[in-house]
Amino acid sequence: MKKLKNKWFYINSALIYFVFVVIALVLSYTYLEPNFRSFFISNFSANKMEASNIVEIIIDDASISKYPWPWSKYMYVELLDYFSTYSNPKLVALDMIPPDINPMSKSDMDYINKISKMDNLVSGFIPAVNDDNSSFVDKFREKYALNVNYKAYNAPADYMGVNGISDYFFNASHNLASVKISPNTTSGLFFSATNVIKIGDSYYPSLPLKMYLLENNTNDVIIDDYSIIVPKTGLKIPHNLITKGSVETNIKYYDNISSKSDFTHYAFSAYKIIDSYRNLKAGNPQKDDIPPTLFDKNTVIFIGVNISGPSADVLKTPKDDRHPGVDIQASMYDNIVNDEFLKIVGWNIQLLTIFLLSLLTFIFILRFKFLKSLLSVMIADVVFFILVAALAYNGYILSFIAPIIVQLVTLIFGYSFKFISENRNKEKIKQAMGKYLSQDIMKNVVSNIDELKLGGKKAVVTVLFSDIRGFTSLSEKMSAEEVSMILNEYFAEMEPIITKYNGVINKFIGDAVMAIFGEPIQDINHAENAVKCAYEMLKKVEYLREKWLFENKPKIEIGVGINTGEVFIGNIGTETRMEYTVIGDTVNLASRIESYNKVYKTNLLVSSSTYSHISDIADVIKISEVQIRGKAKKMNIYEVLRIDLNHKS
Repeated sequence: MKKLKNKWFYINSALIYFVFVVIALVLSYTYLEPNFRSFFISNFSANKMEASNIVEIIIDDASISKYPWPWSKYMYVELLDYFSTYSNPKLVALDMIPPDINPMSKSDMDYINKISKMDNLVSGFIPAVNDDNSSFVDKFREKYALNVNYKAYNAPADYMGVNGISDYFFNASHNLASVKISPNTTSGLFFSATNVIKIGDSYYPSLPLKMYLLENNTNDVIIDDYSIIVPKTGLKIPHNLITKGSVETNIKYYDNISSKSDFTHYAFSAYKIIDSYRNLKAGNPQKDDIPPTLFDKNTVIFIGVNISGPSADVLKTPKDDRHPGVDIQASMYDNIVNDEFLKIVGWNIQLLTIFLLSLLTFIFILRFKFLKSLLSVMIADVVFFILVAALAYNGYILSFIAPIIVQLVTLIFGYSFKFISENRNKEKIKQAMGKYLSQDIMKNVVSNIDELKLGGKKAVVTVLFSDIRGFTSLSEKMSAEEVSMILNEYFAEMEPIITKYNGVINKFIGDAVMAIFGEPIQDINHAENAVKCAYEMLKKVEYLREKWLFENKPKIEIGVGINTGEVFIGNIGTETRMEYTVIGDTVNLASRIESYNKVYKTNLLVSSSTYSHISDIADVIKISEVQIRGKAKKMNIYEVLRIDLNHKS
């Protein structure tokens, strides 16, 4: 039964721990993981783009300060004409949503004319939830949809249409791609880019992916459960779990180059391009103009907006709280062309990490003391932090906070489990040792465990000795097993009686019992209770005689001697081995009084000091002037014939 209880204790403990671990994982991954992932990306991942041919043209605060916002279409015509007439970049990306086109406006039509002549231009669009124009969606699909071999789970689409693209813009554009990206729902941080988006039953590329496909002259992709594959080049773009038709890839972020006060050759303020364009067109180039030769046939241009106010296209990323959308698109393009992605370590490794860290923590708890185990856990956490940081530096993100939270659960559970287990073991030890020591002595030792030392105190107690008459000759007639059975039954009957009267069995000495009344159980009536105990023990022996006679077992008699007086009580022995006992003349006298039962053919003798406490409740016969061995003077002892067990002092 005990084994079954222990089994269920461990099973229930494991189930409780598992439930708390699951709750901790869900909460940490939902609410804490995004911010900690952002920390490691921000502080330890790559800082600079791999590709040196990516250039960002930023419509920034300086640009709209010189050329007031909003810009007319003619401003964009000048910007684009600079890259189609005076320079020769490989690709130009316009990270903006399609503008409204007024056919009566010359600048609007000049804009349409310009984009119609730029087959290396990729413009952005935003998907719409509703399909308000199915015939347009059909035309849009025929012109811009990917050729997809779809092998992954076919998730339903969130989007059914395309936001506001005029027929003029649609007909003039050669390349349109999605610029839709979504933040983490808990933290609001943008960790990933939507490289393929599903609209209705068709799939469309993101702006960076479209640029890569365009420069490689292909529109074919394969999407499986793990990657977006470009068969022509063999590129595999890893993606996250596909949800609502969006195929998202984690972005390996770089420092936001377009947020620097003085742009490097990776980024230029748009007004400088326009100024340079106007000077070139007028045949009057200036010294501080940006030379168009800087943008050669290998250059990839990203044009976007980064201005203050409600028109700002800025997002919260691990690298920057105001990260321009165009810089995010450029980062994703850099990831694609260099096949260099931020990879989230798989769930199998994540769970293995959590298991190993928790197991290590549990081992520390079980093997070490509290402070040493905590120090070991802290060292393990520092090593784990360095590991996660090193992985982030090399483009791999391993969860840090989830294992730490589970470790915290393990710490709390482990110490609780250890505390409960130790208490259970202590209780088992107490129960086991209680079979060798008195339960009351055991309780006294346990309650004063921190002060356990040699020594004790003087106290007035009553000492009881009982002995089986003629046991030596009796045992010679029986086997050792039969003697053991007789003694075990006898002691089993005596022990509850002694306990009943607040007595403590100090020891069994062969067939004899030594009990103490008054310590360690405090009892002012210890003498009276000791005599009552002895009287009841004799009655119980009468019962045992009748029982054993029926069972063909030998007849026994016992003698009891009781003395009251001062003793030394406490721990006797050495620092490594001690015994809780009583010593003193009072103890010796009780033993010698008991031996006189053989002489006077009596069963219960008490000293005069004990008799003084029971004289009003006991019928006695005085045995005068007895010479006690070891005593110079003779003394009186008393045979107790009867005692009032119901009398209460």
